Amino acid sequence: MSIHDPRILQPGDDGYEAAGAAPRITKSRSAAASAREAIRRRPKLDQAYRTGVKVVGGTTVGLGVVLMPLPGPGTLIALGGLAILGTESERAKKLNRRGVDLAKRAASAAHARRDARRASRAERNDPAGGAQA
Repeated sequence: MSIHDPRILQPGDDGYEAAGAAPRITKSRSAAASAREAIRRRPKLDQAYRTGVKVVGGTTVGLGVVLMPLPGPGTLIALGGLAILGTESERAKKLNRRGVDLAKRAASAAHARRDARRASRAERNDPAGGAQA
């Protein structure tokens, strides 16, 4: 392997644990964090900011809930709203984690059902098991 080949670390490799704990701070995140700290130091501005986050997050969650029965990404929009609320509320952050975990399990179950249907369909269409005379 040359130095230019990308390498994905696997569990047990040297540096695997350190890579997961490495800070992911970019210039934009650093600027956002310093701006948020400046807002926190001014109580009235902090209250306005938190209110704005709650309004935007709550509206996004509400829009997602309204869109859930329709075809489209209603659930993802609602989870996105919870993520917005989670920036200021620990309860919303926990609820968002549970929702994302539930969505991942549902997607996994849907993939398993789809794969099972495809396998049974292939079996019905080819009863000889792929052997041709």
